[in-house]
Amino acid sequence: MDMKAALSAAKAAYDIEAACINEMKEYFDDEQFAKAIELLAKAPRIGAAGCGHSGIICQHFAHLMCCIERPARFVSPAEAVHGATGFIQEGDVMVFASRGGKTKELLPIVDICKAKGVKIITVTENLESPLATAADVVIKQHVNRETDKWNAQGTTSTTALCMLFHAIQAALIEYTGYQAEQFALIHPGGAVGERLNNKAL
Repeated sequence: MDMKAALSAAKAAYDIEAACINEMKEYFDDEQFAKAIELLAKAPRIGAAGCGHSGIICQHFAHLMCCIERPARFVSPAEAVHGATGFIQEGDVMVFASRGGKTKELLPIVDICKAKGVKIITVTENLESPLATAADVVIKQHVNRETDKWNAQGTTSTTALCMLFHAIQAALIEYTGYQAEQFALIHPGGAVGERLNNKAL
């Protein structure tokens, strides 16, 4: 075991992911991003689906939306085809996350969304993929490389997806005029809740 190499790899991971986030701004599409914000701001409900690491970050995205009072939930790809897509109705928005845009488990959900009149936002690196071409809006994901030496683990790609979802929430806060006082009401817990509510008083 080589601790020197291990620590070197750990430090390199910071550089790889920092570079990715900086490079992502070069792929920012104002038109597509604006369309996504408009759809999410108007949607009565928001669903999010992905597999593996993308699915975990989609759960985070659903929570981010709830934190600014955009009703949302993660729709498990496994449960989606067993009734969970009953959550989404006409006029709602479904967000799909798939770096390659070909995740087979997500494709049946696309068909359900189309049949129900649900708008689709896809976040992917592959703009020619099935999930991208089926979407109403496509947000470009950019990944320079994963942090492990084999470029195989879902690390930088996970950070990139998370960054895009954070950017979406920040934009929605501005676009909808969401206020800290509103968040204080639904977030009384923890240090953040204490700070917000003391300020409100």
